[in-house]
Amino acid sequence: MIAVSNSAPNISRWTHDSADAYEIESLKDAASIAARGMLKYYHGNEPGQTPGTLEGTWWEAGAMFMTLVQYWRVSGDSSHNDITTQGLQWQAGEDHDYLPANSSAYLGNDDQMFWGLAAMTCAESKYPDVSDGPSWLSLVQGVFNNQIARWDMQACHGGLRWQIHSWLPGYDLKNTISNGGLFQIAARLARYTGDQKYADWATKIWDWMASSPLLDTKKWNVADTTNVNNGCSTNGNEQWTYNYGTLLSGAAYMYNLSYANVWCQTNGDPKWLDAVDGLLNASLRIFFPPMYNNGTVLSEVSCETIETCDRNQMCFKGFLSIWLAFTATLVPSTAERIIPRLQGSAEAAARQCSGGQDGTECGVRWYQDKWDGKNGLETQMSSLSIFTANLMLQSNEHPVTSTTGGESKSDPNAGTQDTSKDEPPRKITTGDRAGAWILTVLTGVVWAAIMVWLTWE
Repeated sequence: MIAVSNSAPNISRWTHDSADAYEIESLKDAASIAARGMLKYYHGNEPGQTPGTLEGTWWEAGAMFMTLVQYWRVSGDSSHNDITTQGLQWQAGEDHDYLPANSSAYLGNDDQMFWGLAAMTCAESKYPDVSDGPSWLSLVQGVFNNQIARWDMQACHGGLRWQIHSWLPGYDLKNTISNGGLFQIAARLARYTGDQKYADWATKIWDWMASSPLLDTKKWNVADTTNVNNGCSTNGNEQWTYNYGTLLSGAAYMYNLSYANVWCQTNGDPKWLDAVDGLLNASLRIFFPPMYNNGTVLSEVSCETIETCDRNQMCFKGFLSIWLAFTATLVPSTAERIIPRLQGSAEAAARQCSGGQDGTECGVRWYQDKWDGKNGLETQMSSLSIFTANLMLQSNEHPVTSTTGGESKSDPNAGTQDTSKDEPPRKITTGDRAGAWILTVLTGVVWAAIMVWLTWE
């Protein structure tokens, strides 16, 4: 079993303001073990393999690197940085927008979005830019520019479709994780760069979602999908942690931005505080069932109890864990509600990580006291995320911005193939005039020759 402190229940003694050094080190140890267990399933750095790829999935590798960067930031463990940098750069694509040629034909907007969030995490964490490749910030901007160009006004008056290409199943759906992910990217770019256009897009995306069946801002219900074939009048109302989490995190960034920005001239825009509180309360009610240690253990309720979680769904609650920690940091009034849940979930996950030959394989159902027999990259990543989230709670560091220590270089035109509209007209030179004169003379000579030939005939 992965040990956390002297015994797992000691986690419950943590507070946001203080924790003894031994408890923090035990969390770092638990996270380190989970990270190494996760990377047993990654072979992209081995000879003959493609960096940044996982068998059977592309998007999960981006999520994996995102998780590793956040782990590095709060633990100081840089042992996985080389493969992280290699993978994130290798998959950037020719246009630096995370649409690599080898994968682009079958990717969805949500797939691309997760890689963008990984790069955004790099920029906010002061993860070093590389000297021979695109900056982390420019990669996020590339994803943003690429996706807003696909904003679909023809069907349902806005929104991103799930899939990029019409031949892929699901193209007729507009879903929360694609739109919510772009909302989160826009909100984080707005806070990092201070550029109003990103804040305007975040608001635009949010308002469209709130006008659709995807987001009910009265009951704070977050649905999974809506269908363009019926005018987006209905929804697929499956309840998933990452859908709530991506919207919650984006709203937290927008509130934090408005709190300190002259754009609003207030102590925080109540629109975004209402969104944070509404989504947080719904998330705690739905995904922390009271029967699991008095509502302190996170569960993917739509699939865990009936044992139907696929590999994608096994990742989801790990993302919510990290995004809850971000929310507690960016909106301090939420910390009192979030901290006990993240602590209780870390304690439970540590007990669940007791499988395999070495007793450190992590399972799916954290609310069970013993390993449930499940293992894989996804279960390791979720466990790493909950340990990392608790380390984030002990860190005094906020995600940086370009004015608070962020050094990643900006490229507002990243990911746009045609930049000619941004280039000023070139001055006409003497050579240009000479060339034009020669062409004029040649054209006249040719025309005269044609007329002579026609007259002769």
